[in-house]
Amino acid sequence: MEIVLSRLEKTYKTGRSTPAVHAVRDISLTVPSNGIFGIIGKSGAGKSTLVRLISLLEPPDSGTVLYDGQRVDNLTGNALIQRRRRIGMIFQNFNLFSSRTAGQNIAYPLEICGTPRQEIDARVRELLEIVDLADRRDAPISTLSGGQKQRIAIARALANRPDILFCDEATSALDPQTTKSILNLIRKIQAQMNLTVVMITHQMEVVRDACSLVAVVHNGCVIEQGTVNDIFLHPAGDVTKEFLANLAPEPDAASDKGSIVRWSEGGGKYTLRFVNKLTDEPVLSRMAQKFHVEFNIRAGGIQKLPENRIGTLITDITGSPDEVEHALAYLKSEGVLVEEDV
Repeated sequence: MEIVLSRLEKTYKTGRSTPAVHAVRDISLTVPSNGIFGIIGKSGAGKSTLVRLISLLEPPDSGTVLYDGQRVDNLTGNALIQRRRRIGMIFQNFNLFSSRTAGQNIAYPLEICGTPRQEIDARVRELLEIVDLADRRDAPISTLSGGQKQRIAIARALANRPDILFCDEATSALDPQTTKSILNLIRKIQAQMNLTVVMITHQMEVVRDACSLVAVVHNGCVIEQGTVNDIFLHPAGDVTKEFLANLAPEPDAASDKGSIVRWSEGGGKYTLRFVNKLTDEPVLSRMAQKFHVEFNIRAGGIQKLPENRIGTLITDITGSPDEVEHALAYLKSEGVLVEEDV
């Protein structure tokens, strides 16, 4: 299911004494079918409002939302209800019924659609197998861990066989290791069911580990978008660079999905990015041998993306202006991506 947004606008009026909140500003975006698309932004950036518009929970003030070329933002009545039933939603706080068992929570959306009991029972068993909780069907919600609750919430979101799955901060309440397992589950489900998945998050780790495409939202606008590899390699905006500079540590110490670790608060004029094999090469050492310059590494780390491994070093390179210029030209000739903080 391809989703196309065209010039979406949404403003909330908060009262006479306070100014209106312009939450979404002229956003146009294409979410390709059968993939995982990330929307990342800080708190208050407008990403949650945007997902409410995309998922038909609210209408935009202006602009259009198309699903596979068909306009859906203007649906009303029964047509809107039927379209919403083919949309799955996963939330940060699970939104499960504490009075129901795990299996009964999964069954709920099928019950309100009038699905026969025999079909409900079969679908619940199937979904519990998919989320690896086949033995927890009759478990009270209070006995489940956070990760298990989110797995039940995922199963419930899939009950009506949706063609779109929205994940609104779905891992924000989970510890890093559980987050990793939930992202692995979402990737597996997306591949098996050919779903279009939209992940709304403020965590660049989620984008790195789950998404293929990403849009960065700030002040109600999309300020940057592209493949995850391109965003990591060529971040254009300060907001994106800040997200990359503050990646949380990877819970698996044996993994090469590390955070950017800073051990010096000052300096760091140059950001150097090394792709794939270059992460194993002594490029800086060779540079210092060829030119009369010195380098001081202020921070560094390696990120493993779906297609590339990217090493990042934040450094100072000092020497005469000519020698520094020659050294930077050498790094670029070797394939290093050089970004200067001006």
